[in-house]
Parts: sequence; C-alpha cells; structure tokens
Amino acid sequence: MSLSSVREHLSAAAPDLVIIETENSSATVELAAQAHRVLPGQIAKTLSLQVRDKIFLLVARGDARLDNKKTKAAFGAKARMLSREEAETMTGHPVGGVCPFGLAQPLPVYCDVSLKDFDIVIPAAGATNAAVRIAPDRMADITNAEWVDVCQSPGGNTP
Repeated sequence: MSLSSVREHLSAAAPDLVIIETENSSATVELAAQAHRVLPGQIAKTLSLQVRDKIFLLVARGDARLDNKKTKAAFGAKARMLSREEAETMTGHPVGGVCPFGLAQPLPVYCDVSLKDFDIVIPAAGATNAAVRIAPDRMADITNAEWVDVCQSPGGNTP
C-alpha cells in the first residue's frame, strides 16, 4: 500500500521521477548505497521523530547523525525516535521504506542541510526495496520541507 501512495503522490507532484525497485532490500543505508552504487552519504534517510507532542520527519544524509544540541536548539527539546510501530502508523510506510512522499497523514517535513552536499540524493519510496533519485532542493519543494541544521558533520564521505 505505501509504495502505491508514493506512486500516487509523485505522479501528481513530480511525474518525471521514476521509482527504482531493487531485487534485494535497500532498507538500511548500507544496503541502499550498495544497491544504488553510491556513497552512504547520498542515501537520504528519513527519521520519524517526536519532540514533546509534535511528530515530524527529518530527512538527512545517510551517514549523518543527529546532534542533540542542534536538535534541541531547532525544535525546543530533545527529539526521540518513534518506535517501528509508531513510525509505520504515522507515515503509512514500513521502517526501511519511510520517506517524505505519500504519507498516511500530513506531517511536517524537515531536510537537514547535510543533504546539500550532493547534487542527487536517494530517499526510499515507501517500500524496503524502492527509492528515487532526486535533487535535495526539489525533494524539499515537493514535500514542503523546511531546511534545518541538526546533524553532526559526517566528514570524509563527500564525493
């Protein structure tokens, strides 16, 4: 179901984008980087987070880690990751396929500035073996995302 909701969303918002389905799982950053033959940093991982009563998605480069001080400064408190079940319920996508497209319900989306290290990034597309290639700014536009700086510098994985 979630792959179909992503297809529907992208057909309206970006009909030129092609969903790439791989034979093997691309559910982790490492698997996705192997499947798409890119650096781990080019994988755009989508984190399902909660700060107080606000649930939102944060898309960041695959090799970046949240910086608690930056996160607290940006969102007003420390963020917690949603559980597998919560993430799937809120997004409509299975963990490993969570993305900012075709969500089960509207959620705020933030893109970390770390994504701008690449011309093209590869977020999941609603399934553990589906993804798209997209420019970070275009992904932010399509999802009405706000840019934030909440990750630690990964260092060493830029092309």
